Amino acid sequence: MIPIKFRALTFMAVCLLFTTSYTQAQEGQVSINQDKNIEKLLELKKNMNDDDADRYKIQIYNGNRQDAYAAQKKFSSTFSDWRPSIHFEQPNFKIWVGNFRTRLEADRALKRIKKEFSSAFIFKPKK
Repeated sequence: MIPIKFRALTFMAVCLLFTTSYTQAQEGQVSINQDKNIEKLLELKKNMNDDDADRYKIQIYNGNRQDAYAAQKKFSSTFSDWRPSIHFEQPNFKIWVGNFRTRLEADRALKRIKKEFSSAFIFKPKK
């Protein structure tokens, strides 16, 4: 008489053999249809991002989160020319303003901003 474990193992092996021989993977082809202008748009976007590397920004605040939001709100209510953005660089929150093409343009803006935010300074962000 054959032990029960051996019968069970044999039965499972036979079932596995039959199920694997009858299963087949799905096969198919994928075709992607895209507009030819997408390549041009991607190239334009790439060039625009390269242009931003030569831009200047003004940092008006560096510190904790609560004071950063207060500085952002104060700046938005005082100056409508530029939109402030919050950036987190551990452990501080920073408020950056503007996207100036030339240093002269940034200096002119800094002169106005320094009246309200005395610790403001100009910098070129790293990519």
